[in-house]
Amino acid sequence: MAGGKLSPRQKMINLMYLVFIAMMALNMSKEVLSAFGLMNEKLTSANTISTERNTAFMAGLSEKVSEQPAKYTPLKEKADQIGVLSNDFNAYVEQLKSELLETADDPSDYETMDKPDALDSKFFEGGKNTAAAAEFIEKIKTYREGVVSALSTVKEVDGQVSNDIKTTFNTEDVKDRDGVSKDWLDYNFKGFPLVASITKLTQMQADVKTTETKVLSALLAGELQKDASATNYKAVVVPDKTAFFSGEKFKGRIVLARFDAGLKPTAVEVNGKKEFEVENGQIMLDFPAGNVGERDIKGELQFKEGDSIVKIPIESSYAVIPKPNSAVISADKMNVVYRGVQNPMTISIPGVPAVSASAPGLKKSGGAGKYIMNVTTVKAREVAIKVSGKLPNGTTVSDSKKFRIKDIPRPVGTARGEDGSIKMSKSGLDKASIGAILPDFDFDIKLDVTSFKFKVSGQPTINVRGRRLDSRAKSALKKAKRGSTVQVMDIKAQLKTNKGYKLKKISPVIIELTN
Repeated sequence: MAGGKLSPRQKMINLMYLVFIAMMALNMSKEVLSAFGLMNEKLTSANTISTERNTAFMAGLSEKVSEQPAKYTPLKEKADQIGVLSNDFNAYVEQLKSELLETADDPSDYETMDKPDALDSKFFEGGKNTAAAAEFIEKIKTYREGVVSALSTVKEVDGQVSNDIKTTFNTEDVKDRDGVSKDWLDYNFKGFPLVASITKLTQMQADVKTTETKVLSALLAGELQKDASATNYKAVVVPDKTAFFSGEKFKGRIVLARFDAGLKPTAVEVNGKKEFEVENGQIMLDFPAGNVGERDIKGELQFKEGDSIVKIPIESSYAVIPKPNSAVISADKMNVVYRGVQNPMTISIPGVPAVSASAPGLKKSGGAGKYIMNVTTVKAREVAIKVSGKLPNGTTVSDSKKFRIKDIPRPVGTARGEDGSIKMSKSGLDKASIGAILPDFDFDIKLDVTSFKFKVSGQPTINVRGRRLDSRAKSALKKAKRGSTVQVMDIKAQLKTNKGYKLKKISPVIIELTN
C-alpha cells in the first residue's frame, strides 16, 4: 500500500484500512485496560480474605501462648516480627497506590487509565531514577531481607520458604526477551498504563500476604512435626508397685511417654501441694518421702484448651523402705527415756506399712509411727517397747527394745539469766529475776521458781517467795558493801508442764557486788 502511483480510489481504500486497523487497536487497548482493572479488583478482594485469614491465625497463636507460653511464645515473637515488616511494607504500597490513583480522572473507569505519566514522573525523570524510586526499591529490600533474617533462626521453617521470598521480591536487573539486561524498575513499571502499574502493586501486596501465610503455616507445621517426632518419646517402665520383697515376681508394663520441653500445665497439684518446677516438660516432684510403708501420690494436671480446662488425674504409690546396705549404728547407753517429760518416739518396721506398739506410758501422738511415752510413774529403772506388724503377704513380724529410765538432770540456778559465780551491781541485782535452767538437756523444759534463800555476807539469811527480791532482801542488799558476796541458794522450782514432778536440788548462784 505504500509503493508506486496509486489512484485516488486506492488511496481512499488504503486510508480506510489504516483507520480500521487503528480502531481495532484502540478497542483492543480498552479491553486490555479493563482486564487489568478487573484483575486488580480480584487481587484486592483476595488480599482482604488473606488478611482476615492471617489475623485469625495470629489470634489462634495468641491463644496458644496463653495456654502454653513456654512452647509458643518464641513462635509468636517471630510471627509478630514478620507481621510488623509485612504491615509496614503493605501500608507503604497502599499509600503509593493512593497517590497514583489521585491523578486519574475516574479511578473506577479503567479504560481512561491508559497513560504512564503519573508513575513515570514519580519514578523516572531525565533518564534517571528519582528519590521516590530509590525509596521504593529500598522498601522492597528492607522487607525481603528483614523476613529472611527473621526466619534464619527459626528451625521450624524450611529453607525453601526463604528462597521463595528472595525470588518473589528480587529487584536485580532483568533480561528482556531479546536478552538485553534492564533495570528491574524500568522493566516492570516504566511506560506502562497506570491501571497496569496499580495492578502490579496490588499483586505485590498479594505476595506479602502469601508470604505471611507461608511463614505462619510453616511455624505451626514445624511445631506439630516436632511434637510427632519419635525423638520426643521415651520408653518408661511402670511397675505394679515400687517395692518388691525377696521371692516375689516383678510385675509391670512398658509405656511410651512423650517429652516436650515447651509443654507446661496450667496448674499442678500433687498431694495437696501446688507449686512445682517444670523442666523439659517434666514436673519435678520434690517432697518428703514420709515414714516407712506404702505412700500414695494423688493429684491432677490441668491444661487450658480454648475456653475449657482439661484435667488429667494423677494416681500412683510408692513404698518407703530403709536404704539397703546402710550401716545401723546406735549408742547403746543412749537408749534413755526421762521421767517428768513427754518422750517422743518414732516406731516402725522396715517394709511394713502399719505397726502396733505397746509399753507402760506409751500412746500414739498423731502421724504414722509417731508416739509419746511418759514414764513419770514407772518405778522400774528400764522399760521394754514391744512392736509387731504384718507384711503385705500376711506374715507377722515382731520385735522389742529396752530403754533405761532416768530422772531429769539437776537444774542450775540463775540471776538475770546468768549462772554460777557472777559479778553484778546492786541495782542490777535489785531488779534481777531468779530462775533455773537445765543446760545441755535435750528437752526444752521451762522451770518456774517458787522461792529461794537470799544471803548477804554478815547478815541473816532471808527466805523469799517468788522469783524476785522482796523488801527485806532489798533492805539487806542496800547494807552490803562493795566486793561483798551474795548467795542465792536453796532455790525451789517446778516444771511448767508437770508441777507434780520433784526436781533434784538446784545449784546456787554466787554474786560478787561491784558497787
